[in-house]
Amino acid sequence: MEILIEKEELSDYSIGNEDLVSLKTMGHIYEICYLQKKNNEIKTQLIDKDHYIYKKTGEVFKCNHIDNRAESKFQVGQSLKRLRDYINTNVVDTNKCKWITLTYKKNMTDSKQLYNDFKRFMTRFKRRFKEYKIEYIVAMEPQSRGAWHCHCIIIFDRVAPFIPNATIEVLWEQGFTKTTKLDNIDNIGAYLTAYLGDMEFTKENIQELEKQGLNVSQMALKEVNEIEGIKLKEPKSFIKGARLYMYPPKFNLYRISRGIKKPKKEYFSYHVAKEKAGLRLPTYTKGIKISDTDNSFDNIIIYEYYNTKRK
Repeated sequence: MEILIEKEELSDYSIGNEDLVSLKTMGHIYEICYLQKKNNEIKTQLIDKDHYIYKKTGEVFKCNHIDNRAESKFQVGQSLKRLRDYINTNVVDTNKCKWITLTYKKNMTDSKQLYNDFKRFMTRFKRRFKEYKIEYIVAMEPQSRGAWHCHCIIIFDRVAPFIPNATIEVLWEQGFTKTTKLDNIDNIGAYLTAYLGDMEFTKENIQELEKQGLNVSQMALKEVNEIEGIKLKEPKSFIKGARLYMYPPKFNLYRISRGIKKPKKEYFSYHVAKEKAGLRLPTYTKGIKISDTDNSFDNIIIYEYYNTKRK
């Protein structure tokens, strides 16, 4: 027996003024979330690493161990959402931040070495700029050929110094680096995480995926003309979820330093939450109905996002 969750997007939904909602504050971005029902019942309990019990019937089942992160898309989606929240909560002044990509000159595919190399880089970086208090958020991304690179946001306690790319490459010691400005982006979290799951539809990427036994023709494509309001010079096609096949099981897509702040989450009636978000129209809304296949639970979830930098 396998309990599956089904998800259906809703086109018609609304929140009542007195309904209880959560309000998550992330810099200049607010998220209001309404749950029609709260499920506090735990249906399963892990017995050991290979077995769990379904408490409703007392039956014992074997755990399905995954080979890559694509087999656990819900958990990946939650990881990317937490990453977006951390970025938007902590990157509130782009003048204090550097967005740096760290690339290997060789085809380095060892995920353990990846994090060890990054830790050494940050140790050298903090020593080089010891007059600043520095925090970081880093996301690891595999290329189609399996090689790793790092996308790192470094956050200074005041206006960030000018750092030549050559200096960063010396501190990195592993290959090439690139520093990109974050100006004129009003949802940096969404912008920077947009590509972490999908892979650009190119001949090289298709060949690499097919080498791993994947049938690209059966994978969904999406065309992107803009990311969070930022127009691309030319539309790009992406293979949805393709990059997730490159992540090892239980791999941490991102890591944060100790001083990174968590989003602030509070509970209010809907009209109070709207007041705190500035009584403006939502930038983005989404309604979802979820249910499990044994018909024991269903719920409606409504999300509203407010971006105070948008008119």
